[in-house]
Amino acid sequence: MINYKLATYHIILASGSPRRQQFFNELGLDFEIRLKPVDESYPDRLRHFEISDYLAQLKSLPFKNELQDKEILITSDTIVWHNQKALGKPKDAQEAFDMLSSMSGTTHEVITSICFTTPTTQKTVNAVTKVTFKVLTEDEINHYITTYQPFDKAGAYGIQEWIGQIGIVNIEGSYTNVVGLPTHLLYKTLNSMVQ
Repeated sequence: MINYKLATYHIILASGSPRRQQFFNELGLDFEIRLKPVDESYPDRLRHFEISDYLAQLKSLPFKNELQDKEILITSDTIVWHNQKALGKPKDAQEAFDMLSSMSGTTHEVITSICFTTPTTQKTVNAVTKVTFKVLTEDEINHYITTYQPFDKAGAYGIQEWIGQIGIVNIEGSYTNVVGLPTHLLYKTLNSMVQ
């Protein structure tokens, strides 16, 4: 349905995430993948969605001077917010273990920001989902890390994987946001941009 409105637009997804690409395909969007390296560091003063907003916008900067009329660049970033700090992608198994142990038996927030950039405008939206884990045993955490190698995932887990099936007891908000892209916000914002 939205593809009819977008027929005269060219969508560029600047993400190597297979999960985000899958969502774009499932929404029936025609898009091109274009990747550019970005240093994903951010100022220490940023908190909560300010971090993911900043990073989503930062990822658009390398494309700034090459966007053409009728092109919409989409960049995004996901963080896990727990105990007043951001959990990004773990560097190794020990860091993944520490992250999952800290979230065991508690509630954390998954925040995804999506930045929409055209040659003349930029709009950033975000979604926050609360996720509660049961108390995870060390064996469960180690099994998950060894089997699934969740080093490309914020907070060291994928909700769609084994640990989500056995460990998550409550979700408040968008499920697709936790997977990596709040598709309802993507759809709503694209619709508003091409009215």
